[in-house]
Amino acid sequence: MASAAFSASSVYDFTMNSIDGQAAPLAAYRGKVLLLVNVASRCGFTPQYAGLEKVYEQYKDRGLVILGFPANNFGAQEPGTNDEIKSFCSRTYNVTFPMYAKSSVKGGDINPLYRFLTDKNENATTGGDIHWNFTKFLIGRDGTVIARFEPIAKPDSPEVTAAIEKALQ
Repeated sequence: MASAAFSASSVYDFTMNSIDGQAAPLAAYRGKVLLLVNVASRCGFTPQYAGLEKVYEQYKDRGLVILGFPANNFGAQEPGTNDEIKSFCSRTYNVTFPMYAKSSVKGGDINPLYRFLTDKNENATTGGDIHWNFTKFLIGRDGTVIARFEPIAKPDSPEVTAAIEKALQ
């Protein structure tokens, strides 16, 4: 898929498939604060699903939406199908935040959204390759990237929640 003719100004310009295979435009979240996370079911950071769900429950009524993007780019730690991933997330971590279809977040087959998120020209301070599962991008209500947190930063850490609180103001 060539993207040379496509120019995005925000994450709202992208439509990805939901984990159920339906077109799910990010424009549906216009005006919300988003936390986009590349996730995996067999990673040392997988328990962060619990923290993601906790943060989602804590802030969703104030306008936060967490979006999970399963990817198998790191150590083959997300080998499952979309149905298997959905079942695992629901059964193991009671995930209720929106999940998208499994796709690539780096390399030659990177999905267009993550191409935008990691593009240093588009996002000078937060761009750069994804290095592992559970990298988090905080998106402001205007659809622009305002912060990036590496996997070691837990979703419910003071660093992440302070940034979410500020974005929600």
